[in-house]
Amino acid sequence: MATTSPPQATAAAVQVHTPFEDAQAIFTGTLFVSLALILYAQVGLMTGGTAGAAFVLHYATGISLGKLFFAINLPFYWFAWRRMGREFTLKTFVAISLLSAMAEWSPQLFAIERLHPAYAAVLGGLLLGSGCLFLARHRASLGGATVVSLYLQQSRNWRAGTVQMVIDCSILALALTMIEPSRVAYSVLGAVVMNLFIAVNHRPGRYAVL
Repeated sequence: MATTSPPQATAAAVQVHTPFEDAQAIFTGTLFVSLALILYAQVGLMTGGTAGAAFVLHYATGISLGKLFFAINLPFYWFAWRRMGREFTLKTFVAISLLSAMAEWSPQLFAIERLHPAYAAVLGGLLLGSGCLFLARHRASLGGATVVSLYLQQSRNWRAGTVQMVIDCSILALALTMIEPSRVAYSVLGAVVMNLFIAVNHRPGRYAVL
């Protein structure tokens, strides 16, 4: 008589990733996110989380986005180390470092002649959602709000996408003081697309991360 593995064993087997699988997921996830940030910067849009804070400072000071993104995430490593563990924190540090480097160098390798803000918002939102999902499924993140949302999903069973959407929309509301309302509206569209994608594809119990 055939036997089936208990759900716990099956879930545990699914969670095992080789170092190569982790490396390709972190690289691909950060590459997707870097492309989204290029799209947003091209048309003057914003995103949420620590990347959104970096955008605000970038528009206000002219300091490069990559440098600001790396610096803003520094305080969150302590929280990640205490609450999410060493593996998650180290992978997150690698992902943030990669994204910071890509944000610095990618504009020299990739240019778009014409881009409508609505198209940038939708495509960028999907790229951001996909990239963050790749990272989350391999126990990594891009810091800041993502660390908090994943922790709340683990500890409180709140959907990570829903928590991230609330945080992102709050940051975008603050952006009204920095950029014109139409750009903020397109940015909100991108945030909704991103977080709906995460909420649908990263529900608690579907794919255990931690």
